[in-house]
Amino acid sequence: MNLKRRLFSQKQEERYHYEDEKMILHMTQTLKEWVPANRDVVIVCIGTDRSTGDSLGPLIGSLLEDANLKHIKVYGTLDEPVHAVNLQEKLDIIKERHRRPYIIGIDACLGKVSSVGNIILGEGPVKPGAAVKKQLPDVGEIHVTGVVNVSGFMEYFVLQNTRLNIVMHMAKRISKTFENFDQQIGLNRTITPSPEALTKKWNQFTPVKE
Repeated sequence: MNLKRRLFSQKQEERYHYEDEKMILHMTQTLKEWVPANRDVVIVCIGTDRSTGDSLGPLIGSLLEDANLKHIKVYGTLDEPVHAVNLQEKLDIIKERHRRPYIIGIDACLGKVSSVGNIILGEGPVKPGAAVKKQLPDVGEIHVTGVVNVSGFMEYFVLQNTRLNIVMHMAKRISKTFENFDQQIGLNRTITPSPEALTKKWNQFTPVKE
């Protein structure tokens, strides 16, 4: 992070290249620092497999679904994608099902040539549809975006003609990160029980008679 952004912006951002060997370790650590321990964690993977570049989100969602996460709920897979048409409906469902959900928005994005292959973890919501000039609801308290191709000209065409190879590699790395993070959540909850668990234990406590 450069000093200028540190001084003038309150929102933090971390960037990792998917080929970086320590990317999963570093990104997991940042998630541990940013995500509150007392909230339901919900991941919303945005995109569609009708476009190669835009399939990053649902690919990640399907990989996480196969991983059988114990402490994180995932919306948006290849079978049941979250996209422009149903995004608001899915957000409404999430609010009904989860108490104070901490939402992490995941989406593909376009960027500079030098940024292709970067995975960005940042504070604040993801803005789906921005690459193709669509107005859609913001998603998440933090976001993960993958730079799958170059922006600047005919973005819709660029997304359609993005190589699946890079999208697949990025999806595997991001999903592995969240598998690790899910395990960390489980360890933390074992070490530090939730207030509800402590209350239950207290109610079950039987004092020793003198």
